[in-house]
Amino acid sequence: MPDGHTENINQGVTQRSSKYFKEANEVLSNRQKLILKAVVDNYIEYAEPIGSRAISKRNDIGFSPATIRNEMADLEDMGFLDQPHTSAGRIPSNKGYRYYVDHLINQNKMDISKDECNHISQLFTRQFQEFEQLLGETANILSQITNYTSIVLGPEIYRTKLKHIQIIPLSDGNLIVILVTNTGKVEHKSLTVPEGVSIHEIERLVQFLNRKLVGVPLYQLKAKLYTEINQEIQRNAHEYEQSMELIDQLFKEQDNVSNHKVYVGGTTNILNQPEFSDIEKIKALFSMFEKTEEVKELMKSDHKGIDVKIGTENTVEAASNSSIITATYELEGIPLGTIGIFGPTRMDYSRVISIVEFLAKDFSTFITKLYK
Repeated sequence: MPDGHTENINQGVTQRSSKYFKEANEVLSNRQKLILKAVVDNYIEYAEPIGSRAISKRNDIGFSPATIRNEMADLEDMGFLDQPHTSAGRIPSNKGYRYYVDHLINQNKMDISKDECNHISQLFTRQFQEFEQLLGETANILSQITNYTSIVLGPEIYRTKLKHIQIIPLSDGNLIVILVTNTGKVEHKSLTVPEGVSIHEIERLVQFLNRKLVGVPLYQLKAKLYTEINQEIQRNAHEYEQSMELIDQLFKEQDNVSNHKVYVGGTTNILNQPEFSDIEKIKALFSMFEKTEEVKELMKSDHKGIDVKIGTENTVEAASNSSIITATYELEGIPLGTIGIFGPTRMDYSRVISIVEFLAKDFSTFITKLYK
C-alpha cells in the first residue's frame, strides 16, 4: 500500500473523537479505514450501495477489487457495514457511521464555505427586538444552509436570571411592567394597579425587588418572594396585601415557564431524503417535532460542545433511524441553550459538524457582547 494512503487516513483520525463519547472498541487496519470511509462517503453522496469494483476505481484507493471485497466482508462481519440485498454492494451500519464520525473525519479542516460563513455571520449584524426573533432566524438559516431540519432550544430557565424590572405607568389605572433576563429575554406585562396603591408606592416596591431579586434564577423567584422578601415587604410596605397582589400578577407565570422554548426550521426538508419516503416514518417524525418534550429529549446532552447521536443512540423512537448533531451556545462560558441539525443517518457529518460548530461559536460571541 502506498505510504500516502497511510499518512492521509491517519491524518483523518479525528482530534475531537473524545467529544463524541461513543467510540467503537475495534481497531481497524489502515486499509479497512480507507475502505469504510469510501463506503460511507459514497452512501452520503449517492444514497446507493457500493461494490468492490466501484471502490477500486477511486483515486484514493490503491487496492484490487478482490482485496477490497475480502475487507468489506470482514467489515460486515464486524458490524461496520450492511448488505441490503445479496447481489447489492454494501452500505454503512450505525456502527460504521459511529466509527466514521469518531475516527475518519478530518477535524483539522473546517468543511464550510466562505459564503456559508458570511451568511451565518451576517445574522449577527442584524438588530432584533427580542431574543426569540434571533432564535427563530437562527433555526431558519441553519435549515437553509444544510438542507436538513434545524432545532434551536431557547435559554434554560434554570440558568436564566432576572436582570432588571421596570414599570411604565398608564393613565387608566394600569401599568406596563418590563422584565429583562441575563439572557436578553424581554417580557412585557400589563398589570392592574390595586386600589389604594399609589404609583410612588409601586416605584418603591420595584426598587426593592430590583435590589433583592436581580441575579436570582427565574425558577427560584417564587420561593424567594414568599420567604425572606415576603417578610421584608410586610415590615416596610404601607399596603402589604395590595403589594403582594401586584407581585402575584407580576410573577404568576414564572413557575409555569418551560425549561426551553423550541424553534424548528425546515421540517419539510425531511421530504427530500430518500430514507423518509415511507409515509408512516414521515408522520412519526412530524408528530415528534410537534411534541416539545420529545424534541427536548432528542436534543439532550450531558456535556458542552459538539455531540453526535446516530440511529438508536437516540432515545426517541421516531428518531431511531436518524442522526442529530448538537452544540451548546454560551454566555460567559455558561451553556444557555442548544443548536441542532436533524437528518438521516446518511448525513454529511463533516459539513454539518463544521456548520453547527461555527454557528454556535458566533452565537456565543454575539450574546456575550450584547449582554456583557
